[in-house]
Amino acid sequence: MATKTSSFPTARALWDAVPRLSSSPETRPRPVRRLPVRRDWPTWVVALVQIAILIVFVGGWEVSARLKLIDPFFWSQPSAIWSTGVIFFQEGEAFADIAFTFRSTLLGFFIGTTTGALLGMSFWWSSNYARIMQPYIICLESLPKLALAPLIILVFGMGLSSKVAIATALTLVVSTLTAYAGVKAVDHDQERLFYSLGASRWQVFTKLVAPSCIPWIISILRVNIGLALTGAIVGEFVSSQHGLGRTIIYAGQTYEIPLVWVAVFVLSALSMVMYVAVAYLEKVLRKGIVH
Repeated sequence: MATKTSSFPTARALWDAVPRLSSSPETRPRPVRRLPVRRDWPTWVVALVQIAILIVFVGGWEVSARLKLIDPFFWSQPSAIWSTGVIFFQEGEAFADIAFTFRSTLLGFFIGTTTGALLGMSFWWSSNYARIMQPYIICLESLPKLALAPLIILVFGMGLSSKVAIATALTLVVSTLTAYAGVKAVDHDQERLFYSLGASRWQVFTKLVAPSCIPWIISILRVNIGLALTGAIVGEFVSSQHGLGRTIIYAGQTYEIPLVWVAVFVLSALSMVMYVAVAYLEKVLRKGIVH
């Protein structure tokens, strides 16, 4: 009598069909990858590398000029620049020029930043007023304001006022647009909550809108100090009796290339000092807002 074959697989067949984890390399657990550890160099190592780069640059410049690899008349050389710088500070008007450029930059920076911030926040009071003024602000932003420098010199004269006016013009529009962006970012739900609690428009502006715009205004300080310095220097390029810009133009016209480099290096040092000061001010203001 024939035996009946079952259609169901046997236990042995099921066991053989199960893949072996140990035999298949694709099913083996992968080793855990660790994140790379960033090791920052100590501060003294970073400073040492920076000094080494500067020494190599200055030494290469000096050697190239002495070996005539570069034209020493147009590019000068560090030794001649150093000698000219000593004379410039001992016998020239170095400190008067630095003070003139410093004053015009700071005045333009503070006036432009403050006025632009107030103008941008004033758009919150009326949407119609903001819609009317916005095309003019954008037009003024797209206008090459440095092209108006000769006209500003004619209107305000050759003194400090014209340089402050140019520096203000460069920083005013940027501050206005940044403050206006802060106004548009104000949470409308919080604004309605203030009104529902009985707050006046002035209270909403002073307690909600202005504090919300301050971080936006702080973020533009570093940019504005550079723009203010650019405006002051351009004003001195056009016409001035003092300033580092006037020194650069005078030295270029008389082909005193070492003096040009001296004024450029002094201007770079001044810009770094002002940038660090503004960065510290930004840090203090942000800390005060957060806490």
